[in-house]
Amino acid sequence: MRALLLVVLGLAVGAMGATFALSALRQGTPFHSGVMAVMQHHMGVLRGNVRAKQCDAKGSADHLSRMRETAGDIRQAFPDMEPAFFQADDGLLKALDGAVAAAPGTCEALVAALKPVGDACQSCHQQFR
Repeated sequence: MRALLLVVLGLAVGAMGATFALSALRQGTPFHSGVMAVMQHHMGVLRGNVRAKQCDAKGSADHLSRMRETAGDIRQAFPDMEPAFFQADDGLLKALDGAVAAAPGTCEALVAALKPVGDACQSCHQQFR
C-alpha cells in the first residue's frame, strides 16, 4: 500500500512539474517587447535632452543610430503582422535614416529630426497596437 501511495504521489508531482515546464517554454522570450522598450528608451533620452537644452551632436547621433539599428529588428520581432505594418515600418526606417543623416547639433535641429520619427511611431501605434 505504501509503495502504491508513493507511486501515485510521484506521478502527481511529475505531472505538475511537466505542466510548469511546458508553460514556461510556451511563454518564450518577449523579443517584441524588448525591441519596443529599447526604442522608447532612446526616444525618451533624446526628448529629455531637448527639455534640458543639452543637445550635443555626438550624443544625439549615438541615440539616433541606436534607434535605427533597433528599428531594423522590428520585422523579426513581429513576423506575423500584415503587410501594412511592414509598410509603416519602412516609413519609420526612412524617418530614422533622415534623422541620422541630418546629424542634429542643436536642440532645434533635433526637434526637427525627431518629428517625423515620432509621427511614424505614433501612426503605427494608433493603427496596430
